[in-house]
Amino acid sequence: MSVPIQPLADYVVAQAEKAEAKTASGLYLPDQAQEKPKTAKVVAVGQEAKQIKVGDRILYKTYSTTEVKVEGEDYILVKEEDVLATVK
Repeated sequence: MSVPIQPLADYVVAQAEKAEAKTASGLYLPDQAQEKPKTAKVVAVGQEAKQIKVGDRILYKTYSTTEVKVEGEDYILVKEEDVLATVK
């Protein structure tokens, strides 16, 4: 997949994972009640990013991202220092 955004420095471009629309017991949640996801899949990394690579699933600080929409796709940009962990 070709990504239309090339991050600079230690920025990471990722796509946030979708929020769960259904509870474990089977109840469907309205959009307002769904918790914003805090995990994302990395699709591009800047040249100075040292520990994150394309394909990683990351856990990031909620209020430290920039959200953009390019060519109909939603992306988030986050500095590598604001990535808290990788998720297996």
